[in-house]
Amino acid sequence: MPPQSIFVGCCGFAVGRRKYYTLFDVVELQDTFYNPPDEAKLNKLRDEAPTNFKFTMKAWQAVTHPPSMRTWRRAKVIPPKDKWDKYGYLKPTKENFEAWEVIDKAANILQAEFIIIQLPPSFRFTEENLRNMTEFFSTIKPRNYLVGIEVRGDWREHETELKDVILRYDWLIHVVDPFRWSPVVKKDVTYFRLHGIGGAEVNYKYKYTDDDLRRLREKVLSTGSNVVFALFNNVYMRDDALRFKELVKS
Repeated sequence: MPPQSIFVGCCGFAVGRRKYYTLFDVVELQDTFYNPPDEAKLNKLRDEAPTNFKFTMKAWQAVTHPPSMRTWRRAKVIPPKDKWDKYGYLKPTKENFEAWEVIDKAANILQAEFIIIQLPPSFRFTEENLRNMTEFFSTIKPRNYLVGIEVRGDWREHETELKDVILRYDWLIHVVDPFRWSPVVKKDVTYFRLHGIGGAEVNYKYKYTDDDLRRLREKVLSTGSNVVFALFNNVYMRDDALRFKELVKS
């Protein structure tokens, strides 16, 4: 059976927000990754958006990326240097769980459908990382939203271990770029992030062809899920997402 609902949008507002709301029915917020989410801004976004508009959000990098990584150069709030080893990589530390409480609160203010945990390529498969991931997910208590985990690198060679973690939690979804990987577990909801074709992990400058989008439609229709999110994350995301949305309608 094809999905009952397909939500198409962009990773970030590709045009002014008022215009965006008329073009798409979902957006994945990116600002929430770089700094602790701004509660006032999230309230404003929820109030101004149409009632049925869907928000998803990236998790604050405090829980995924150690502060020594380059992504923190854009951060306005940086943890004390003597605690850098307590942050990132889903370590089950007091500091990471406190950061998650901030993310959880933001998601509920926004009434988000998803929190996306995007892990860096340096988060490779190791027994320690697997153990940390398992303990982290065993401790947090998601409310009213799903959690998507996007891993890269050599995790493709360890699908069994990743599958074991994802199967433990109804609220945990394996997020993938469908042109690079398929979810290791099929669930009622599928979440695709489209980073462009080519390159080791991403190719943001790629513009999807009509044939690419037809292939994507087939991937979406064959997920076996009732609900599918397709979020474009490339330079041409506005145009590509609009073209795909029209293709899905047809």
